[in-house]
Amino acid sequence: MRNNTTLERIRKGETVLGCALQHYRSPEIARVFAAAGFDYFFIDAEHGGFDVETIQDMISAGAHAGITPLVRVGELHYSLVARFLDVGAQGVILPRVESPTLLQEAISWARFPPEGKRGFGVMAPMIDYEYRSFAEIMAHLNNNTLMVVQFETRSAMEHADELLSIPGVDVAMVGPSDLSVSLGIPGEFDHPKLVGCVLEFMRACNAHHVVPGIHCRNDVLAAQWIERGMRFVGAGSEHNLLFEKARQTATQLRAKAQSSSAQK
Repeated sequence: MRNNTTLERIRKGETVLGCALQHYRSPEIARVFAAAGFDYFFIDAEHGGFDVETIQDMISAGAHAGITPLVRVGELHYSLVARFLDVGAQGVILPRVESPTLLQEAISWARFPPEGKRGFGVMAPMIDYEYRSFAEIMAHLNNNTLMVVQFETRSAMEHADELLSIPGVDVAMVGPSDLSVSLGIPGEFDHPKLVGCVLEFMRACNAHHVVPGIHCRNDVLAAQWIERGMRFVGAGSEHNLLFEKARQTATQLRAKAQSSSAQK
């Protein structure tokens, strides 16, 4: 059975890096993320159009490549949380969390009894066909499932202490895009209002011994938040990374071609 290497690094106090997989329906991208050096990736089942079979293939490819596969569920429902874990995800991201009661219930769906309410539906491929007892499997998965809670609204920030006090939250991840909208400054990621709000949130995370995280739209913003102390940091998505690198390459080569033509 595989260990959750991202969770292990977090528990050691290290900073982990990830990327989103949102649009391209190819398991190969998970292998690219692993080869590039990311610790984790999350499959976006909230905004992306993937079906469960595609997600299962992406999870399998990532797990075998040595990167931690996570899934951001579309809503806080048992059937979504448990099913993605059953097809191999090593953790889930819970979006738009504002209710402590619902958060506590959602966390229980990802844990086997007596810690939670997850039903036993683990299939042999998910544990690499190892012959293990129910008790061994349940204990291992309980200890290796990463729970990430997204804070994306003014309301969530106002109730941060209450939400962060719920047992079982490993990472509290800021969603800066929706948070900027909620704060009335859409897309202004360097605005003092947003930066101050997130810094205050990080202090609350540290007080509750929860790892603070954020997913940014690019590496420049992500680097800034690493410097400020974020420890679970995502940057961009597969489609943005491809587009930005393709545009950069084409622009550089076009300039070189025009310069060469002008010299002739």
